[in-house]
Amino acid sequence: MEALKQGADALFILLGAVMVLAMHAGFAFLELGTVRRKNQVNALVKILVDFSVSTVVYFMVGYSVAYGTSFFVGAEQLVAKNGYELVKFFFLLTFAAAIPAIISGGIAERAKFWPQLIATGVVVGFVYPFFEGIVWNRHFGVQAWIESLTGAEFHDFAGSVVVHAVGGWIALPAVLLLGARANRYRKDGAISAHPPSSIPFLALGAWILTVGWFGFNVMSAQTLDKISGLVAVNSLMAMVGGTLAALLLGKNDPGFVHNGPLAGLVAVCAGSDLMHPVGALVVGGLAGAIFVVMFTLTQNKWKIDDVLGVWPLHGLCGTWGGLAAGIFGSKQLGGLGGVSFQAQLIGTLMGLLWALLGGLVVYGVLKLTMGLRMSQEEEYDGADLSIHKISATPDREANW
Repeated sequence: MEALKQGADALFILLGAVMVLAMHAGFAFLELGTVRRKNQVNALVKILVDFSVSTVVYFMVGYSVAYGTSFFVGAEQLVAKNGYELVKFFFLLTFAAAIPAIISGGIAERAKFWPQLIATGVVVGFVYPFFEGIVWNRHFGVQAWIESLTGAEFHDFAGSVVVHAVGGWIALPAVLLLGARANRYRKDGAISAHPPSSIPFLALGAWILTVGWFGFNVMSAQTLDKISGLVAVNSLMAMVGGTLAALLLGKNDPGFVHNGPLAGLVAVCAGSDLMHPVGALVVGGLAGAIFVVMFTLTQNKWKIDDVLGVWPLHGLCGTWGGLAAGIFGSKQLGGLGGVSFQAQLIGTLMGLLWALLGGLVVYGVLKLTMGLRMSQEEEYDGADLSIHKISATPDREANW
């Protein structure tokens, strides 16, 4: 029976890893559909190569930083318990690799290729796993300190703060240091729209992310005996809440409609194992509203050229999710309890401050040493031709 349980757990978390791996295709197509046509190839290449760099760095360094586990031992030790520890690494790697995928959407269309890969290595090797280890492996006694202050540890079941808020708040300094795309904000005060190149691809990316998210959330249980149907239904309710709120506030704009479910899913991650489904619906709806309002503000009023709106979507909705777990996870609002709003506030603030500092240092140093931005001519030609020497679609079809 023990061998059967070990095998079932390994299979369970492997399926979760594969589902979250598929989400990276969602990141790629969401970015491809949102950027202009001359940057579509770059979106696809960045997500795949960022994932590959993340895998090597997280295997060599990052997983050890977070969990103290090294894979530099004999294979006979690695296959213990059906290789569960290896598959757990695969699952958590897909979370870690989401950080550069998030950042990629904010800095799209004008960032150099190689400096971003270096940033990916540093972020996935140290910045992200350092905070991951504090929250999910109780490093440095921080969780014990929060519990002594508030009566509960900081709770983040599937990464509203650890993954999404951290990714979004790292992206913000990167976006600001890069500056807006050429001619996005003109000297006369006019704003060039730079509309999405493909709503169908944008929608495809959103759908792939949405489906994969059920692996992201449900499989965060990490063992079969801890699986919860509550997590699945709460994820569903938050998804539709975000969609409907974005539909109404976004005035039926397809870009908002397809980012709405993602906003809801970002927000519900932290407390998806605690909330009542009605609470999850409200949390998702408020997240959809946050995205529409803050995306509009950042783009049109504050003139922050965050191409995919990753700071509002991941940074702010992830922050809301961390706080919402302390509100809607309480028994007074139908949740399971065992969570403190004060603990959620402390943990969430720690996450966003660490991410801001990490993003500022990593991208600030790269800007000073290598430069972050393509030349004016390269940006005008587009990243596809400037970096990859090929466009997504040829100007003329060859006759064979």
